[in-house]
Amino acid sequence: MSAAVHKERILTVLEGPHLSEKSHIAAEQNQVVFKVRTDATKKEIKQAVELLFEVSVDNVRVINYQGKQKRHGTTRGRRASWKKAYVRLAEGSQIDFLAGE
Repeated sequence: MSAAVHKERILTVLEGPHLSEKSHIAAEQNQVVFKVRTDATKKEIKQAVELLFEVSVDNVRVINYQGKQKRHGTTRGRRASWKKAYVRLAEGSQIDFLAGE
């Protein structure tokens, strides 16, 4: 994989912040929660956070969520599977999603 293609992939790894009650509790321990691509690795997630937000990352933990089966009447369907990453930031680093410009 060339360097240009690798950097382009790194920029698409993060799909956005995952804001929930549990993620706000994790923020007290200097962690940020992101929804990421299902094929992303811990190393790619770490590189993406460091590149996009200019912070240093201590470690990354990931959780795979399986899509639930749902039905509407007799029609059956399935929600998409997704991946969530808990990123622990180094001491002194901070990302604030709610801050205005």
